[in-house]
Amino acid sequence: MVLSQFRFVEIGRVAMIAYGPDAGKLAVIVDVIDQNRALVDGPCTGVSRQQINFKALQLTSIVMKISRGLRPGNLAKAWEKQEVKKQWESTTWAKKIANKEKRAQLTDFDRFKLMKAKQSRNRLINVEFGKLKKTNKRPTPKPRKRKPVKK
Repeated sequence: MVLSQFRFVEIGRVAMIAYGPDAGKLAVIVDVIDQNRALVDGPCTGVSRQQINFKALQLTSIVMKISRGLRPGNLAKAWEKQEVKKQWESTTWAKKIANKEKRAQLTDFDRFKLMKAKQSRNRLINVEFGKLKKTNKRPTPKPRKRKPVKK
């Protein structure tokens, strides 16, 4: 097993807040208080420095190189220097969230146009698949003649 698969609670780990008033925002673990809580801060995302339960955090794969208990001003500089927002936006998790938000903003007419585009794309795919299937079709094998059974 490779240890890089796991996301450990550590100082500098970027996490997304799962629920509460700051739900959906990114924050950095600045300090671990005890086995249930951490001190988090989101200098560029609008999350104020606060203690939060680990159950309310969803850990990302992004880890910042910071010291324990870093002040908010220095944390903001480190956030910008290490381009955490850019790293986050390049993850599939962030892309899925962005797509979900985009889909939620669609109007009824936009959904109709999307449906028609999918139908035309699927029709083209099925036509090409049919052509390939037809060219690669093998002739059906002739049935073998059976030998008469002796009684």
